[in-house]
Amino acid sequence: MSSGSDGTVAAEGVLTVAPWATRELGLGLRHGNSYALPGEWRIAELIEPGLRRNPRRGHLLVSTVLGKHLPTDPHRVIEAGNHLGDLVRERIDGPVIVLGFAETATGLGHCVAARIQAQCYLHSTRRTVPTAEVLTGFEEGHSHATSHMLQPAPAGIFRNKLPMVLVDDEISTGATALDAIRALHAFNPRPHYVLASLVDMRTTADRSAFDAAARDLGVRIDTVCLASGETLLPVDLVDSVAALPDPQLNPVASRRGRVARMALPWPETVPEGGRHGILNSDVAEFEAAVAAAATTLRDELRALAWETDAGSADGPLGRPVVVLAHEEFMYLPLRLAAALADGGIPTRYQTTTRSPAYVLDEPGYPLRRGFRFLAPESGEESSRYLYNAHWPEPGAAEPILLVIADEPADTDRLADAGGLLDVLTASGADVVAAVLRGADPRRLAAVRTAAGVGGSNTVPTIESGAVASAHPSPLRGPEFGSYAPDEVAWLLKDLSAVDLEADVAERERRIQSGVAHYAESLPVEYQPDAAYRELFDKVLAESAERLASAVATVSELVVAERGENIVLVSLARAGTPVGVLMRRWMRTRGLEVPHYAVSIVRDRGIDSVALDYLARHHDPASIVFVDGWTGKGAITRELSEALDAYHAAGGARFNDELVVLADPGSCVRTFGTRDDFLIASACLNSTVSGLVSRTVLNDDLIGPHDFHGAKFYRELAGEDVSARLVDAVSAQFDTVRPWIAAQVDAIRRSDRTPDWAGWASVEKVRAEYGISSVNFVKPGVGETTRVLLRRLPWRVLVRDADAPEHAHIRMLAAARDVPVEVVPDLAYACMGLIKDVSEG
Repeated sequence: MSSGSDGTVAAEGVLTVAPWATRELGLGLRHGNSYALPGEWRIAELIEPGLRRNPRRGHLLVSTVLGKHLPTDPHRVIEAGNHLGDLVRERIDGPVIVLGFAETATGLGHCVAARIQAQCYLHSTRRTVPTAEVLTGFEEGHSHATSHMLQPAPAGIFRNKLPMVLVDDEISTGATALDAIRALHAFNPRPHYVLASLVDMRTTADRSAFDAAARDLGVRIDTVCLASGETLLPVDLVDSVAALPDPQLNPVASRRGRVARMALPWPETVPEGGRHGILNSDVAEFEAAVAAAATTLRDELRALAWETDAGSADGPLGRPVVVLAHEEFMYLPLRLAAALADGGIPTRYQTTTRSPAYVLDEPGYPLRRGFRFLAPESGEESSRYLYNAHWPEPGAAEPILLVIADEPADTDRLADAGGLLDVLTASGADVVAAVLRGADPRRLAAVRTAAGVGGSNTVPTIESGAVASAHPSPLRGPEFGSYAPDEVAWLLKDLSAVDLEADVAERERRIQSGVAHYAESLPVEYQPDAAYRELFDKVLAESAERLASAVATVSELVVAERGENIVLVSLARAGTPVGVLMRRWMRTRGLEVPHYAVSIVRDRGIDSVALDYLARHHDPASIVFVDGWTGKGAITRELSEALDAYHAAGGARFNDELVVLADPGSCVRTFGTRDDFLIASACLNSTVSGLVSRTVLNDDLIGPHDFHGAKFYRELAGEDVSARLVDAVSAQFDTVRPWIAAQVDAIRRSDRTPDWAGWASVEKVRAEYGISSVNFVKPGVGETTRVLLRRLPWRVLVRDADAPEHAHIRMLAAARDVPVEVVPDLAYACMGLIKDVSEG
């Protein structure tokens, strides 16, 4: 195959128009060899070049035979899996275990396993199943969602020495597969591994890495594929994709489509897929259950009240059907799609996905339309996506979109505003939701164990990094905190019923003497008088526009440099109002961004259980840590060191760049401003932060599988101004919008390298005032406010005696009889000095 300068492609004497991404951006695909029926399974027939807005990887290989992004003939999908299984059988003989990679290859892996009659098929999963044991897991470095969990029921069906076939849709470099083999081999060694994929795009150097890994592990590693080739990447592809117009998702028609629901039968002792393992001995019952479910499905479709043209040229149903499987739940819907096609109903098959891709309605581009919707599963926050979802051939009647989901996805969110059924019917499509109740993994394990299959199900779970045996769930308002439930998910343990408050002076004495850590207890929530609250109202009114500008600036910086696929994780609690505001700004741009709040404690690090949760549910590379402001930079350093330690202990690798609204200490690269100005949320305690306390890390209350804790002060609801603050700032978004682009551009062109000037200033003050520890010096407006609200203040230093940004600080200082001293050359607008109680 060769490319011409006019955008044409010559293949076997036929001149065709090149794909849009090749023609316009230079993203090409070169065929190498075909290995199944040579000449019929070429690279150009197996994948098309697509795009995604991701700062690490701007291209996407869109499979034409997988049934993920493109509506595909279900028999073509099965045929590709069968051919791949035949190639596997040439490399391996006897009993094997097959492992499919979530989410893309769960159905393909099942096809391969069925073809070669594998003893066991298991696929990795990113879904937390409360009734299942997590045996082990592994990380995937480049994927949109990285942590893979293995949940065989029971454990013994996986713990054996059988050769393993690992199935993925594509091999780009092979690094993901090698990481998986190393992790799985360390947990359960095997003599032989086969990596099977539809396409193999590795370079010669990548292939050499496989040989080296096999030598290092002392094992045999084979690879098979339908076709091999090469991806031709232009050096500026990421920038070129970023410069394209924003994609238009969720099309809206003049008429909303109709929706119907049905339940499909499924035996409770038959696995509906490979998440908990499907054995060769399960196949007969599985096939019988598929046949029964297919019969019910055909009958229910034909009985639809809004079908009036049955018996037309489009088949007995009267209209074609596009089956939409949900995420990892791929194989059973594929088989049902094939059964519909066998019954004379024109049928295509595809699935939803966690991964965002670039949508462009241009001829020659594979992703012509797209949908973004709420994840239906409880506890899931990231958006989900669906592409195309139309009948691929012209001239056919409008298809029925048949969503086939398992029971955990059948929640109110499936049909709620922004859910999958809502966005599809808004496009004018008629939609049927067919729900199937799968097998309980506990029942599967019990039945198999009783039959002598797989041994005991009491094998200890392996806890390393992102895989743990106990998974606490996030807290949300109004049950915890006063923010709306969609504004923030608190990765915290509710300690509201525990008496944790201590007298400020006594608490300070215990902290400074080393008897207690500051995070083991809470200060009494200081409630300012009426005059101070009036000052807060005045400050908020005067600073709302400035705050909105900083929020918009830092949000746009994050999107420009980290992409649209991000997850905000604020450091509770000062970062949480900022996270809420950033999420609101991004929503005005059409981005639905999840927001969590986590605990970080000086000298103790960040909550590792919360990191486990984030790694299970999101791509760690998409996590953006958010705080309100920097002081001397202690938390910036703490975050970086804690994330390094978490990774060294076997956890996922998170990006340690901290994003803040204000960076007066010059400690970070991504900020809304470096001015030391008053952020209104610093003026108060819980009553401006969702009525949530500072976080608690106390060994008597927080177990090894618990999130760090906090309290919800429901009794202070009458004093709560949390919503007032974020509403006031959000109301200024349209005012500041005209100048944000220029502001962001100016920051990106400037030298943003942190110089830690704040730390040097703190050291200077510490020395001049004879203070024993830098921890007693709190620089900046926000930190000084905290000293007066929570700690035992000694004195306050200000650069300008009457500066408006610290008017509230002077009022608090007067109320607590704390002297205020003017220091003209102070690097910050003000500093708060904590009293050293050891000096009396």
